[in-house]
Amino acid sequence: MTPTRTLDEEKLFAARLYAVHCRPYLATALFALKVVESRQVPTMAVDRHWRCYVSPAFVDSRSVEELAGIWVHEVSHLIRDHHGRGDRFAARHELSGPGERLRMNIAADCEINDDVFGDGLVCPDDAVQPAALRLPPGQLMEDYLRQFRLGPHTGAFAWLDCGSGADGLERAWDLGAGGAHGLTAHEQDAVRFRVTQSITGHPGSLPQGWRRWAEEVFHPPQPWRDLLGAAVRSAVSCPGVGEDYTYGRPARRSAGVPKVVLPSLRRRPPKVVVIVDTSASVSDAELGSALLEITAIVRAVGGRRDLVSVLSCDAAAHVTGPLCQAEGIPLVGGGGTDLREGFAKAVRTRPDVVVALTDGQTPWPDAAPPCRTVVGLFPRPRSSGTDDEDDPDYVPDIPPDWARVVTIG
Repeated sequence: MTPTRTLDEEKLFAARLYAVHCRPYLATALFALKVVESRQVPTMAVDRHWRCYVSPAFVDSRSVEELAGIWVHEVSHLIRDHHGRGDRFAARHELSGPGERLRMNIAADCEINDDVFGDGLVCPDDAVQPAALRLPPGQLMEDYLRQFRLGPHTGAFAWLDCGSGADGLERAWDLGAGGAHGLTAHEQDAVRFRVTQSITGHPGSLPQGWRRWAEEVFHPPQPWRDLLGAAVRSAVSCPGVGEDYTYGRPARRSAGVPKVVLPSLRRRPPKVVVIVDTSASVSDAELGSALLEITAIVRAVGGRRDLVSVLSCDAAAHVTGPLCQAEGIPLVGGGGTDLREGFAKAVRTRPDVVVALTDGQTPWPDAAPPCRTVVGLFPRPRSSGTDDEDDPDYVPDIPPDWARVVTIG
């Protein structure tokens, strides 16, 4: 009886370290992958929950340098959301079946392989390249899908299986959404956000495909982000914001009032509290978007993270604290919605500006807070509704007049 092979983890993780050395801007994503040993997987494959299924025999058959390239290849599928994009393309074009999903896997490989290999990462002989399909390099998965069909010229790639993380079709070995070590949609967006920051801030030359993804695919320019930043900048620069009296420097009027020390008015950096609606009606994708907005708010106050505090709120205010890194904020909640609790707790810290990121499914304070207020509103379709907040068709009042409202998305 042939003894069962065990996964050579030392070799596999050495390959990951080598991949990080060659592609440091992908380090966050590479270390976010959770390894699952599986003898059902022919090579290495990923699922949509950021698990990497690994065949022990495959690891034994490849060198560390080759495995490093495969690490980068597999995580690239997840960073670029090929499973989500594949699902949307299939729904839009009414495609179904494993054959179409294989075509998506081939097209996804064509998109990423010209960015993956080279500069220290060995390209396997059986890697899919656009040239093998007589297609130009540098295009997106969706572009390639419009240019080829399965046939004799794709027969050499029938073995290809990068998992549900590459094409969206679940495999027999997938642990599913409830399995161990999976990342939530919010956590996945946080990883992609860190990768985006690393790419845009990485000195030197990077593959054009990654720059395009960071600038256009994951984080496309949208006018509402500029509007939100402008609203916050306007709020923090208004008269009265960040102004306070100090006796450290007497007022110039003191000379006209002998023996009386009058305080002078000084301007201090404005304090901002961000209230994030974490109720059940706010999706993981919108929470991920909220983290991006918090980063934009920090830029609006001149990059001073110490001046921005974050408060997560559903029916109660849960977490508040100074900002370290936006993607590391624990957004706690998931129940009903009552931002009045969040506003009450925010006001107690005496901020100059309050920013609320919400879907608007909430009662609002009866009176305006004693500071400037900006509301970033996740859009919701409006129905006829009722006046009962417990009714699923309940339509809340629009944000009050005292708030500057910017629709997000």
